[in-house]
Amino acid sequence: MLAGESLYHAAPRGWLEANPGRVAITPVWRPEIQAWCTPVYTEAMLPAPIDNPVFFSQSLGWFARGWEATDPPWLAVNPGSPCEAYFPSGPGFRALWQHHADNVTHARTPAHETLRTLWVGGPRTGAVARGLACGALMSVKNGRYWNALGHGHGYTDERRLLDRWWGVTTRETWQRHQEDLLTAEMSSPVWEFTLGVRHSLAQDFGGQVETGHWRQATERVLRSRVPTARVELTSEGVTRTEGPSEEEMEAQVEGVKRLIGRITRYEARFRADGLLPEGRFVRSVAAWDYGRASNMARFGLGARFCTLDEAEEAVLRAGRVSTAAYRSWEDFSAGYALGRCLHFDDEEFGPFYEETLTGHRLLTTEPESPWLTIPFRSEGD
Repeated sequence: MLAGESLYHAAPRGWLEANPGRVAITPVWRPEIQAWCTPVYTEAMLPAPIDNPVFFSQSLGWFARGWEATDPPWLAVNPGSPCEAYFPSGPGFRALWQHHADNVTHARTPAHETLRTLWVGGPRTGAVARGLACGALMSVKNGRYWNALGHGHGYTDERRLLDRWWGVTTRETWQRHQEDLLTAEMSSPVWEFTLGVRHSLAQDFGGQVETGHWRQATERVLRSRVPTARVELTSEGVTRTEGPSEEEMEAQVEGVKRLIGRITRYEARFRADGLLPEGRFVRSVAAWDYGRASNMARFGLGARFCTLDEAEEAVLRAGRVSTAAYRSWEDFSAGYALGRCLHFDDEEFGPFYEETLTGHRLLTTEPESPWLTIPFRSEGD
């Protein structure tokens, strides 16, 4: 079991920042065994995050390989807790650690596509829990606790992953990304425009909207929005601004028509797989941004680009904007799935689609799922 867990060790934040790529091990004296130990904690036993110290995570195999002769004679797991355990660190014991590590697949992280709930130390009811549940599809995909607002993969890994996947390296860039996600400005505005035309048609005429009618209406709206050539008076004199050429206009129209085809084919597959009820369609893909916003708050906290209070406020906002835009968890899930597929899948119905479908099924059927235990909207929403 231990070999399959990430093990977290506290370290001075300043030291880690001044020594990239290195770690600092701080021994502690444990009166229970009257000896010096290297203390590590499993994810569910970590304390609330503070500015300093921070935690980095490694595997049992990493400790087995990197243990020095001068290091403490014991590894202390969750010391001071009801589930503490102590393991001697002699060469023969470290060989046993490595043996177990070699037999564990993905020793650093739990199995992916798993619904995991933090039963102690994580909110399971209330507004913060609802906001965290908006990010549950990503949590399930990554095998993380859906309701953990804490250390993530550890300080150094969270910073590395934010830089790799998001280009976030400072508090300022994290704030910009967080705001763009919470205002649904990270995804393509063309997707939302196209879906919005269909939603307006459905409200005006009621019932289903034929794909041909949708394409025609979208083309009319798109052409009506195109600015025409005009003359402007500026400090530099008279300036003539031109709208798009006819060729550019036709390319935009054809692009949106192709998009409508992609959306309708995805929705047909969603209905066949139970992700979208029969006769229903996706009104908005804002959930793709809102779900990521819930997780971005956690990433920022793990990387210490924000405080716990700031992360909670971002999670609360993710919940509020989600309930304002959608009617149910299932409605939210379909919007998230379509946004993710349009961004990644390219109509292959491959891993990006299958992961989302698996998450949807887990979250809509597992008894402990927040989508079954937390109302999507509270009284007064």
